[in-house]
Amino acid sequence: MKRLFLGKVKQIGIVSIISIVVLSYGLFFYVQGITENNVKNSLFEQQKDRQLESVIGISQNIESDIDLMILMLDGLANSAYFQDAELYSEQAKKLMEEKYQQFDTIVDRLFVLDKNDVVTLSITQSGSETFVGNDLSLREWVSETRNTLRPVFSNGFERQGIYTIFITYPIINRDSKEYIGMVVTSIPTVKFFSHYGNVRDSNSPFLVAYDKNGIILADGANDELVGESFFDVTTQEAIKSDPTLNSLTKSLLSGNAGYGVYDYGAGERLVTQSAIFIDGVPSFSIQLVKPSSQIYSQINQVLFTERMKMLSLLGGTTAAVVVLIVFLIKWSSSLDIEVRRRTSELNDSNERLALAIDRLKIQEKMQKEFINVAAHELRTPIQPILGLSEILRSRLTKGKERQGHDLLDIIIRNAKRLQRLAEDILDVTRIESQSLKLKKEQFDLNQIVSQTVEDHRNQISSSYQNSANNDTHISLVFVPAKDEILIEADKGRISQVISNLLSNAIKFTKLEKTEDTKISTRENNAKTISITVSRDDRQKEAVVSIRDSGIGIDSEIIPRLFSKFASKSFEGTGLGLFISKSIIEAHGGRIWAENNESNGYCDGATFRFTLGLSQAKHQDIQTVIDN
Repeated sequence: MKRLFLGKVKQIGIVSIISIVVLSYGLFFYVQGITENNVKNSLFEQQKDRQLESVIGISQNIESDIDLMILMLDGLANSAYFQDAELYSEQAKKLMEEKYQQFDTIVDRLFVLDKNDVVTLSITQSGSETFVGNDLSLREWVSETRNTLRPVFSNGFERQGIYTIFITYPIINRDSKEYIGMVVTSIPTVKFFSHYGNVRDSNSPFLVAYDKNGIILADGANDELVGESFFDVTTQEAIKSDPTLNSLTKSLLSGNAGYGVYDYGAGERLVTQSAIFIDGVPSFSIQLVKPSSQIYSQINQVLFTERMKMLSLLGGTTAAVVVLIVFLIKWSSSLDIEVRRRTSELNDSNERLALAIDRLKIQEKMQKEFINVAAHELRTPIQPILGLSEILRSRLTKGKERQGHDLLDIIIRNAKRLQRLAEDILDVTRIESQSLKLKKEQFDLNQIVSQTVEDHRNQISSSYQNSANNDTHISLVFVPAKDEILIEADKGRISQVISNLLSNAIKFTKLEKTEDTKISTRENNAKTISITVSRDDRQKEAVVSIRDSGIGIDSEIIPRLFSKFASKSFEGTGLGLFISKSIIEAHGGRIWAENNESNGYCDGATFRFTLGLSQAKHQDIQTVIDN
């Protein structure tokens, strides 16, 4: 029975492997086909855009060159020689030779006709006929120029196998307006357009050029069509009346740029086209044609190479999968046993881990409960000790009971330290358990800072009066904001933050600066602490700064200044700044500190914190700190 079951498992495994392989190869060819089509389409779009830009650039270059030729003819027509009707002089001939040399690569002749339409001067290639003395009055472009007195672009004609067009410019006396003659240049169209692209080889990108009537001036695909109308029978038979090409060419002769793909049997081709405007009129047109096979020739080789790589990778992967599956089938029994054993061990481990986690949770809860109870128990005896000590101290005189008076000061001072410690422990417990609540109300920040500063002044004054060392006296200077600064916050907690920062400032200002202080300091006998409140309207917040002239912040403490127990002083737990930071951040503010640098020395430290300005009317809100 077991062997039968294993035999079926093997059969199912083999069928599954074959199915996966067939599916993988089918999916590969499907995805590969889509990918290749996407790549080809993307490549075609890129080529189309580049070719369209190219044909527009070529048309603009041709427009510029024709404009330059017209300017050259205009310059000759308005020269002093021709204006004085010197149509036979050597000076006029030299001037024409200078102009001809500028365009001799694209024009084959530059000549002048007098008012009787007889050629008087002619500049041409060496060995070519000059036409001097010939009467050209029967030429259509000659009579049109004489009658309109405007430049004329002639229809073309073929002479000795060369198709040529003429550009004329009338010579008119500027003063008398008398017609004197005309300046003419002849342009071999195939030679002219060959300067802007291929007009000989249809196996590479080539140009096709037309005049405004659709006469073919140059054709890289079939030079026998030069001089033929695109819409005549000869041309239509050659292109097999391809509807796409016919539509594109009609649009082109109307002055429209564009592109298309056609195939009339010579292979698919991409064509882009643009008109050539002379004085705002589409006088000539060009088409830039590229065989599609050239667009895809390079990418086809790349795609074939990638296809072979992927097939090889897929074949290798298939072979590796087959070997792996066979290996897994052989070892499936032993693996199953090992898995059961490991699973049993893991279950036992999970049970022990869960038990340990439960114990840790119980211990953490007990620890928090102990801290709360301890803090509360600390507060219980502190209150009567402080109260009774104050009463007893007030009853003692400054005479023979002076020693008892001093001892009571020590008791009161240490009782207050115990009280602060209890309060700090409770606050830290509330913060870490996310149960510290804020009772927000709207108030003037200047007022609460002023009150807290005054309280500390009184404490300093009392300490100073009871101290035999006058050097310990510290001056608190409060600089309030000019205007009322309304904030919405917990007044008691903000007062607590200010009190913590002031206490720190007073404590470290009392310390003497010594040689072993790690922060470089300079002598400064002034023991002054300045408290400033200002408004930052751009950030929409209030800024409180407390600057002291003490020993500064130790470089080792700065990175963890606002962490718990971050203190190197002889007194204090390092909880005050941690609590202050938590309170300020719960209000959406920021708190930071830095040493005061003066001429390369440390001159105390400055603590700052920000609180958002109030935007609403007074209201009490209960908010819980979320760390």
